[in-house]
Amino acid sequence: MAAAQISADNTAAGPPVACSLTRTGLAEQAGRWVRLAARALTGHTKTADGVRLSFRPEPGTEQELRALAGVEAECCSWATWTVRASATRLVLDVRATGDGVAALHGMFPGPRQAPVPR
Repeated sequence: MAAAQISADNTAAGPPVACSLTRTGLAEQAGRWVRLAARALTGHTKTADGVRLSFRPEPGTEQELRALAGVEAECCSWATWTVRASATRLVLDVRATGDGVAALHGMFPGPRQAPVPR
């Protein structure tokens, strides 16, 4: 999920912790994350080096998750964005070092999970 532009000195070697999206781009990306989470999010875990989000593999979910992660990988290259798919779930692992970990925890504070389909 895109957040307000974050800029900080990264304590580890690597690119600075910053987002290159415009204000409009941030709003669009955030809206896409919110819609995907409302539709298919089943789990959210803060990890020692970032976050892990789980989604139901509904039609179109994997494509949207990969598209969102692709945008994030370009605008927030200080983090690693990995999508894994199985028959029962989709998982996004986002990892960083140094100040990037706190930035990820702020970007994904714990989106509401989608209701379980009946």
